[in-house]
Amino acid sequence: MADDDFATVDSGASNTYPIQCSALRKNGLVMIKGNPCKIVEMSTSKTGKHGHAKVHLVGIHLFTSKKFEDICPSTHNMDVPNVTRKDYEVCDLTPDGFLTLMGESGETREDLKLPDNDLGREIAAKFVNGETIGVSVLKALEDEEIVSSKVLTS
Repeated sequence: MADDDFATVDSGASNTYPIQCSALRKNGLVMIKGNPCKIVEMSTSKTGKHGHAKVHLVGIHLFTSKKFEDICPSTHNMDVPNVTRKDYEVCDLTPDGFLTLMGESGETREDLKLPDNDLGREIAAKFVNGETIGVSVLKALEDEEIVSSKVLTS
């Protein structure tokens, strides 16, 4: 027993959970080819000579906006990502593009980089102008990204 190493601790919670393909809905979430996607198109074919009705899914990646497609028998299970959204207030912006964020309970984090897109430029411009900015961070699987911002008023 002395050789066991329990140095790492995990809650045991999975990053995904299974759901029957026929229970998925448009604007819902699904894992397509290992990528967390929002379902933008969905169609079901009739039961054919080989048994199952098939569901054709088209999804857009949550962070990259890349399009993915998959076909799955309607009775089979597909994984759905556990997605969380947290709101933070922007406290600082470093010259190398990292943000200092403060959560609702006062905890701070400095591990998120400003997005390299219009949203990132908008956040930087508002911060330079001295506005108080709030951002929403979406987490799916092991990826986290800032997906929206708003000006906070006191």
